[in-house]
Amino acid sequence: MSAIPESDLYLWNHAQLQRAWEHFGAHPVKGGVRFAVWAPYARAVGVVGEFNDWRPTPLTRRGDTGVWEGVVPKANVGQFYKYELVDSLGAKREKTDPFGFRMEMRPKTASQIWPLHDFAWSDDEWLATRAERQTEDQPLRIYEVHLGSWRKGRTYAQLAVELVTYVVEMGFTHVEFLPLTEFPYDASWGYQVCGYYAPTSRYGTPEDLKTLINALHRAGIGVLLDWVPAHFPRDEHGLARFDGTHLFEHDDPRRGVHKDWDTLIFNYERPEVRNFLWSSALYWCEVFHFDGIRVDAVASMLHRDYSREDGEWVPDTDGSNLDRAAIRFLRELNTLLHEQVPGALSIAEESTAFPDVSRSVANGGLGFDLKWSMGWMHDSLEYLKHDPIHRKHHHNRLTFALYYAFKEKYLLPLSHDEVVHMKGSLLNKMPGDAWQQHANLRLLHAFQAAHPGKSLVFMGGEFGQRAEWNHDASLEWGLLNDKKHAGQRLLVGDLNRLVRDYPALYEWDHDWRGFAWLEFEDSAQSLVSFYRWSREKKDGVLWIFNFTPVVRDPYVVSVARAGAYREILNTDSPAYGGSGVGNLGVVDTVATDNGTNELRIVVPPLAAVALALPPATPA
Repeated sequence: MSAIPESDLYLWNHAQLQRAWEHFGAHPVKGGVRFAVWAPYARAVGVVGEFNDWRPTPLTRRGDTGVWEGVVPKANVGQFYKYELVDSLGAKREKTDPFGFRMEMRPKTASQIWPLHDFAWSDDEWLATRAERQTEDQPLRIYEVHLGSWRKGRTYAQLAVELVTYVVEMGFTHVEFLPLTEFPYDASWGYQVCGYYAPTSRYGTPEDLKTLINALHRAGIGVLLDWVPAHFPRDEHGLARFDGTHLFEHDDPRRGVHKDWDTLIFNYERPEVRNFLWSSALYWCEVFHFDGIRVDAVASMLHRDYSREDGEWVPDTDGSNLDRAAIRFLRELNTLLHEQVPGALSIAEESTAFPDVSRSVANGGLGFDLKWSMGWMHDSLEYLKHDPIHRKHHHNRLTFALYYAFKEKYLLPLSHDEVVHMKGSLLNKMPGDAWQQHANLRLLHAFQAAHPGKSLVFMGGEFGQRAEWNHDASLEWGLLNDKKHAGQRLLVGDLNRLVRDYPALYEWDHDWRGFAWLEFEDSAQSLVSFYRWSREKKDGVLWIFNFTPVVRDPYVVSVARAGAYREILNTDSPAYGGSGVGNLGVVDTVATDNGTNELRIVVPPLAAVALALPPATPA
């Protein structure tokens, strides 16, 4: 195809061109390479590159569509290029291709002509079963990874062996990568994107990234991409003032500038901007086989007054602080993704009480599959920071999340944001000596696995990284020579497998029928206990958490079923670095005179115990 059909240009201008990357960008065609770019307010547009000694080859304006297009005969795959745009005042600017499929290694900024489909996938079995694996009644334990610092210096190809082996050994169901869309500034961790269609070249070629994803799929691991449609950086070569106007961003700084990051906010009112973005999400799922996206900073998209004082924001047309265009965009995004990618997951990092984030679009929601539970994360970490002697005064921090746990479909994160900027590592947030710190961290991991909701753990947290995360250095893998850290990692692996093995720990993550308190008011002993139930309550797991260093022996509770309760996990096990206090594998109920069944359990210090319930007695 040497030219974009008029019908597809119409769809582009009306936010209906689903696979915009098939037309825009640089595509090898008979007779050269066809280039197409959207720059409606430019006076002239040309392509400069290695094929024309960086002297512009003019493109042709396609009517009033804002699209410029043309075939360059001498251009070939692998060559670098940019667009030279002349704005309405006659000033020239060189820009990276917004639809470029590969970019030069920083600090260089040219796009590269690159084929999209030169890769032999072998993950058909995974793709065929993905829709069944990623439903809300299946286990989801995500390992969040920053590729540059998991093991510093590793390439996509090396990680296709090392990371895959590690994730399989650990028992995680999914990996979520911090943004891999090309970005110029390492310290942004990928969150300041300049290439919405280009995988970062830091770790290899696009085919190398596909090799990594293919290997994860063949090992039975799902792959999610952290994706950033909320803002973009001001870099001259990027989207900012692309054709001399505020094309992708708002011109009013009260709407167009993100104060927290000094970045620019997309103008979701433009059909072409919405089309550019949600086509990008579809691109990563279809061309790179990602199994879904985690959408960053959703709260900042929804609220015009996000992180702004009075007078620094503009109300919407209805006078509210909501951004109706952004809401429309998110609904379009999730509708398209779920229609076009069977089983794809869409996860929102949304930190406010905005309603129905994870309700379907058809039922008036935003259409996300999951919402991060920032409240659970912050409350849990804040509670555990307290010395155990003071925790009885903060007991509601443990229990409050259950008041709203089923209003959304929640994912419980222990994310990268909590171990940077002087916040300290997960381990160093914990009070006490080294033994108590590790015991507290084991408690946190167990509490996350037991709690209703899916879950995510940022790399390093699984073995108790001692230092705060540094994007420019490897994780502290040498700590695994210490039994306490090795035990921490062993526990997280066992928790992953426990969740996957017991339907009671995942089938009803988003339904109140899968949860029941046994005891939530015992603040004096800083102890909570609850049931998790499988569907139809045939099977269940009883969890008991002791947030003090005092052994509770016996801890007596009345339980739902008579019989033998099997201890299936004890975070105080010596294998995990604990003291070895436990229940010798099984606890039998004792019948009381008033007809109830008592369970007399030994609850170890600063520890969690999980007990599999006896089978239900047939009615």
